[in-house]
Amino acid sequence: MNRFTVSLEGDLLAEFDEHIRRRGYGSRSEAVRDILRRTLEAERLDDDEDGHCVACLSYVFDHHERELPRRLTRVGHDHHDVTHSILHIHLDHENCMEVTVLQGPTGSVRRFADTVMAETGVRHGMLNAVQVERRLTDGHSHDGQSSRLHVHNRPKT
Repeated sequence: MNRFTVSLEGDLLAEFDEHIRRRGYGSRSEAVRDILRRTLEAERLDDDEDGHCVACLSYVFDHHERELPRRLTRVGHDHHDVTHSILHIHLDHENCMEVTVLQGPTGSVRRFADTVMAETGVRHGMLNAVQVERRLTDGHSHDGQSSRLHVHNRPKT
């Protein structure tokens, strides 16, 4: 592990220390590492349309919005190659929340998320994605099953 020194104005340091307290970090170093990872990951996602990612898309929508549930289902089927799982939660008599787990080429995942969030009636949409390195592996088993060729997705940060 390497060390470096950062100089901050008093007000900024006090605000940072309050952030650390609110979030429950054990040290300034832990907070800085998370901020750096988040910043570098966002930059990497913006720059690398061809890479792969794992992601979580969450959004709230009014299920009474004309044809919206049918449109959302159609979008999911149109992007079945990146959609792995959907959790549907009823918030009240009008509003639902869905959380969709995605995996695949970053550009495809982003296009799916943008399409969903652009639907009329969808609110509070957010995509949280992490770039991964895809590694074809062989020579080990999972849960005592025989060894077979498969892909591991390792986060880049």
